[in-house]
Amino acid sequence: MPDLVVTNWFGDIVSHPKVVAEAHSVQDIIRVLKDPDRYPSPVRAVGSNHSTTECAAADGGTVLKIKMNRILHIGEDTLTVEAGAEHLEMAKELEKRKLQFYVNTEIGSLTAGSAACCGTKDGSMPSEYGQVGSYIIAVKMVLPNGDLLEATEEGQPELMQKVRASYGTFGIIYEVTFRIRPLTPMGVYHQTFRLEDFVRQLPELKARNHSMMFYMFPAARKITVEFRKYNPGASGKPFRFGWKLRNFAWGRAGPRATRLVEKYVPWLRHGVRSLSHSLARFLLVRIGKNDYTIPSDQIISYPPVPGEGRCTFSLFAFPEAEYPRVLSEYFDFCQAYYDKTGYWSSLADVGYYVAMDQKSLLSYSYDTDVMTIDPASTGGPEWEKFLGAFNEFCGNHNGTPLLNQTFGLTAAMVRKAFGARWKAMADARKTFDPNGRLLNDYFRNLFT
Repeated sequence: MPDLVVTNWFGDIVSHPKVVAEAHSVQDIIRVLKDPDRYPSPVRAVGSNHSTTECAAADGGTVLKIKMNRILHIGEDTLTVEAGAEHLEMAKELEKRKLQFYVNTEIGSLTAGSAACCGTKDGSMPSEYGQVGSYIIAVKMVLPNGDLLEATEEGQPELMQKVRASYGTFGIIYEVTFRIRPLTPMGVYHQTFRLEDFVRQLPELKARNHSMMFYMFPAARKITVEFRKYNPGASGKPFRFGWKLRNFAWGRAGPRATRLVEKYVPWLRHGVRSLSHSLARFLLVRIGKNDYTIPSDQIISYPPVPGEGRCTFSLFAFPEAEYPRVLSEYFDFCQAYYDKTGYWSSLADVGYYVAMDQKSLLSYSYDTDVMTIDPASTGGPEWEKFLGAFNEFCGNHNGTPLLNQTFGLTAAMVRKAFGARWKAMADARKTFDPNGRLLNDYFRNLFT
């Protein structure tokens, strides 16, 4: 068989499996797992493959593409789907019935199976969680030996807590049930602060009781905060243009323009970046505000093949109480890194306020409310070097990563971040998969 190459969505994580298979039914998954001669280990299931780490790599093994994407049932407060169903498509079907997800996360190609066992992020709405998996209340999976297992929040809460953190190392999920809620109008507005003002006013901003997402501009030492809150009394027609403009700029136009500048006129990149960031702050504040928007409109439709408009990112979360100091030192770190190397991240950094959440054993907000720092870029060798320094900075500042969205993790970093919870997951994984049928090199190294 010729050498096979499978990449993540961005294209910088490359895997060389011996076999690429597709699953259109539960029996397809069982057949793959029970035939190691034809489908060698490790077997890694993938959806849109949008992760920025090697969590889905299957060097020498089998990549199993989940093609099961049917919506099976929509009830008053639950949604049951096959594991390959995508977040944006599900949200559209819910909207038709005046329903919505609790978490309308940015990446629209996120599949239900990935959401059920991997980490995600979004600014927590008032009195809600900010991770999609926290509202997944039941899963069905095929275990490594081919047996079937069903787990529910009501019947096995401790097992569900581990499944949500398993990253496909327990079994391959084929059916997922979400808890959903009635569709509710949402107000949104943006406000820009200088770093010093943001840090000083952060307790007051939190007291507004809004969801908060941050667009961070370290070179300008400014932050634009996106505030969201449900507004059930809204009337008239929803304002949809603001989200469409933001999604187009953030998901396609911005990365494409940045990449073209870096490719053809690299000597202009710092000036263009400064100008584009100023324009972004202006448009967010002037256009990104309305008392009546649809929550799911914030979900971005990323093309299956990204082309020149692709972007990548990383993430660390920090305890809320430490965030003002960490953020100030991060801005200083970025300036010092630029002074030393001449490099800035090409796109605006982002961040989220995420509520304390123990629904996943490896939740990055397990012990307290957290706030994140998520640098974003169009990639390249300079980006990976920057992430090496960024990881060291975050490790020294009590940061917690995401196994599928934090590039360059080591076993020492995850042990420090998760402590006893990491050992508990390692022990649970061995129980479900003692022979390592689903264990790739990435997780083997982290669990060592």
